[in-house]
Amino acid sequence: MAYPPNVVLFDVLETLIDLDPLALRLEKVGQPATTLAPWFLRFQRDAMALTLAGDPAPFEAVAREALRTETKYTLSERDIEYVVEGFATLPTFDDAAPALRQLCEAGASVGCLTVNSPDKTRRFLEGAGLSRFVDQVVTAQSAGVWKPHPNIYHFAAKTMETPIERLALVAVHAWDCHGAKRAGALAGWCARLECRPGDVFVPADVTGDSLVEVADRLMSLH
Repeated sequence: MAYPPNVVLFDVLETLIDLDPLALRLEKVGQPATTLAPWFLRFQRDAMALTLAGDPAPFEAVAREALRTETKYTLSERDIEYVVEGFATLPTFDDAAPALRQLCEAGASVGCLTVNSPDKTRRFLEGAGLSRFVDQVVTAQSAGVWKPHPNIYHFAAKTMETPIERLALVAVHAWDCHGAKRAGALAGWCARLECRPGDVFVPADVTGDSLVEVADRLMSLH
């Protein structure tokens, strides 16, 4: 039996934030827009590899190194910095604010579980008008590990002062939902990015085509 969560944490990159405008920054430094996808995947892989090896994975340092590698060291450091600085300017998806507002009105505490720095995440939330809905920002930097290591989900539950079985993660990544489920939390998967969750991952408790659908179904668990 699954109860509605009393805390709902949202993944940020690709779940709340649209990364596509970074492609314009890549084009401005002479790279094809198609570099965005392999760069971001390399960035995530390298950070997860560092976590598995027991080492820290600072967001900006790993993002810069992944971009140097993906572009075969053809960009200047100024160009690298220009692209990475774009993370702070990205827009939210249209369903982000309605989903967060819906959960707040339903009585759930809302937070973000992200790999970016706490300060930059809070600045993003304020600039996007989402900070009024968010009670807590939990980051990989604070937890000392990246998702989907189980420790980060347990750290988030402790930070939000809730049993992990009453905490839910919402993400567009099936691997992130898998990590939350394996750690004992609830999970809500949004199909916007991946279309189907895949058979290799533990199924999320609820799924939906939008964050609003996922939020509604999480609060309807009984």
